[in-house]
Amino acid sequence: MKSLPKMTLSALALTLCHTAGAAELDVRVQNLTQGMYFTPLLVAAHDSNSELFRVATAASSELQAMAEGGAIDGLVNQVEVAGGDVLANPAQGLLAPGHSGEGTLTNSESNTYLSLVAMMLPTNDGFVGLSNWPIPSEPGTYHVYLNAYDAGTEANDEIRGGGAPGVPGMPVPPPLEELIGSGGSGVTNELSNTLVHIHPGNLGDDSASAGKSDINNSVQRWLNPVAKLTITVQ
Repeated sequence: MKSLPKMTLSALALTLCHTAGAAELDVRVQNLTQGMYFTPLLVAAHDSNSELFRVATAASSELQAMAEGGAIDGLVNQVEVAGGDVLANPAQGLLAPGHSGEGTLTNSESNTYLSLVAMMLPTNDGFVGLSNWPIPSEPGTYHVYLNAYDAGTEANDEIRGGGAPGVPGMPVPPPLEELIGSGGSGVTNELSNTLVHIHPGNLGDDSASAGKSDINNSVQRWLNPVAKLTITVQ
């Protein structure tokens, strides 16, 4: 049998090393709601010592910034510092109702868990989330349905305004400006659960210029699950 040239053998070794150390995950997120938007998505692969959020614990400052204003920079930095792999903003902006965003995540061998977050609009501190889902080692296509969570950092007053951590009210960026009412008196100013928990849902009302809420109760309400995540392991 003839020997392969040295350069070919070296290239083969590099290819095998790359294949053993990383995998490609094709990720697709579909918004299943009727009238809710998702802010820029963060999809992260990480090890068992890391997480984006955990139910029944207090939200980190990075999670609060995402859940109240849609800012993912802090969480991206947190994942990268811990050695995780990041797919940020695959939908290139807001993900509208019924629409999908997709991208490819290069997944290091040591990062065996997948997590996802994005703020839900209009809410005060609601977000769609997936926490520490074990990434299958077997190639194939997998489907996961995602719930909406409440960060427990802000009262759900359902009133226009806010967007910065600790500032009451809901951010209302385009294209929501014309879909959300104004003049609401506020559903509540109390924060009864300060830990991350399943979101109770928007209450809303049927007035665009008065009532308690600035949310339309026939459009911006939902039942879980709110999103479908499709992962293809190469």
